[in-house]
Amino acid sequence: MTEKELQPKAKEEAPAKGERVRPGRVFLPAVDIFETPEALTLVADMPGVPKDKVTLDIKDNHLTISGEIIPPMAAGETMTFQEYYTGDYQREFQLGSIIDQARIEATMKDGVLRLLLPKAEKAKPRKIEVKMG
Repeated sequence: MTEKELQPKAKEEAPAKGERVRPGRVFLPAVDIFETPEALTLVADMPGVPKDKVTLDIKDNHLTISGEIIPPMAAGETMTFQEYYTGDYQREFQLGSIIDQARIEATMKDGVLRLLLPKAEKAKPRKIEVKMG
């Protein structure tokens, strides 16, 4: 295998933080973050999570992303063999003063959550005009 071939990333379970009231596993969604002068874009992979089961919470500059999975088994089915594990998703990020939290936007399509995190005006790059004098 050459160095440039893609390697699949295994699902990583989230570390347990206290007791859960919902049974099952919790995974860390794989995340990519992109930056422009105006904003950060966060893209999180959460396959199987419907839009209405995504929760975004911000408290004390702390962003928590959660997504709940609906079990894949139909009524009356029982698991006899399993290679693909499903579970909920959760990931946490510390937001600094660079982000304008009031203007954060989120979209969910085909199991991919996309967050637009606009930068605060004071964090945007700007040019300073040099005056004759």
